[in-house]
Amino acid sequence: MKRNLLQKKFLLGLSAVCIIGFLSACNAVVSQDKYTSIKVDAPFDMPDIKVYNFPNRDFIITDFGAKSEPNFDNTKAFADAIQACTDAGGGRVVVPAGVWQTGAIHLKDNVNLHLSENAVINFTDDPKAYLPVVQTSWEGIECYNYSPLVYAFGRKNIAITGKGKLMPKMDTWKIWFARPPAHMEALKKLYHQLSRNVPVVERQMAYGEANLRPHLIQFNRCQNILLEDFKIQNSPFWTIHIFKSTNGLIRNLDVKATGHNNDGVDLEMSKNFLVENCKFEQGDDGIVIKSGRNHDGWRLNTPTENIVARNCTIVKAHALIVFGSELSGGIRNIYVHDCKITRPVSRLSTLKTNKRRGGFVENVYVKNCVADVLKKGVFELRTNCIFQWNVVPTYEEKLTRVDGIHFENIKCKSAGFLYKITAKEALTAKNFYFKNWEVDTVQDPKCTVVNAENVNAENIVYKKIGVVK
Repeated sequence: MKRNLLQKKFLLGLSAVCIIGFLSACNAVVSQDKYTSIKVDAPFDMPDIKVYNFPNRDFIITDFGAKSEPNFDNTKAFADAIQACTDAGGGRVVVPAGVWQTGAIHLKDNVNLHLSENAVINFTDDPKAYLPVVQTSWEGIECYNYSPLVYAFGRKNIAITGKGKLMPKMDTWKIWFARPPAHMEALKKLYHQLSRNVPVVERQMAYGEANLRPHLIQFNRCQNILLEDFKIQNSPFWTIHIFKSTNGLIRNLDVKATGHNNDGVDLEMSKNFLVENCKFEQGDDGIVIKSGRNHDGWRLNTPTENIVARNCTIVKAHALIVFGSELSGGIRNIYVHDCKITRPVSRLSTLKTNKRRGGFVENVYVKNCVADVLKKGVFELRTNCIFQWNVVPTYEEKLTRVDGIHFENIKCKSAGFLYKITAKEALTAKNFYFKNWEVDTVQDPKCTVVNAENVNAENIVYKKIGVVK
């Protein structure tokens, strides 16, 4: 009898162990299935990009009171749908076809804001709709300001997808494009706060006529980001700003924002991102790599690294790929390849810094890119880019280390110059590799090299000297 009881207990225990083991195995599979990994080739050790697989649950904004009617404010409907979605464990917040007016949209964990075909999110241009203030940034300086139109802070597994469009109203923002005295005084105040290490929470910038415009999209300190398939038309400030975030995919976007400071995508103090198959028509630069301004870059000490951009098209911009000028936290491991510029722009690429920045730029690779007309030139290293910030003093001088810049297989119809490298005598730039460039017409074939060493130029050819058209 005792032996039979012992055998039953043993079998029950064994069954329990097996069941627990089976459930654990199932959980392991589910955990693995939460993300799809994308391998990315690069001339450096590039981690796989992980794309979150959102749960198959839809939260349609009309179920939360949204109306596609002129002047109807859908801000609460968006917020309620997003909250319900994240509370349920995630899924899609679906925006049906129609025009939907709203203020700020704040994404939360495991939420995919899905824009159906012919859906247009029409953001109001009333600054009050982007209050209360949030922790954001202005040209590499952290501060509290108006909320970006689409914003997330410290979130994970977030996305905007679908065939629809983000289209802010621009009347107010166009007025704010100007730099009147009140705006410049606000920028001076922010710069002094930065340089004196004033805590970020005390850098309050949404006051009076400071007029620091909000970003269209900013994801700040987030993980696992997906931006896919949608269109953008217009932006108050930088269009897509990825700030201090990790792991993401930006794919198949059609971005058109031709106003003041309208970069296409700014990746700042972020790592492990793939940008592919996007079209950019911008009033400023196309793809921009940044890492903070001066003291904030040094304080946060977060390099931008492991960024790959491929198969992108620049219709209009100052340049295809730009580094800086906010790069105080450092930039490394950047690979841009198989991109094209279809209309005249200033340069293929610019690396911008100044005596205040510090930081570094290393291991940059640009390969297999084709351009139409480069009115300035193919590549330029500029170490004196201060722009409007020359109205404030230099608190501390730190030079930028530049080491390992590679440009290979570059073609263009015409260019003002081939390359200009102008570094500071106190810190020479090193190790440039330019190979296989074909330029039909160049205006000035003389290449400038100042305070740089180991500049290698191989098979750099042009057909004729002439005026850039």
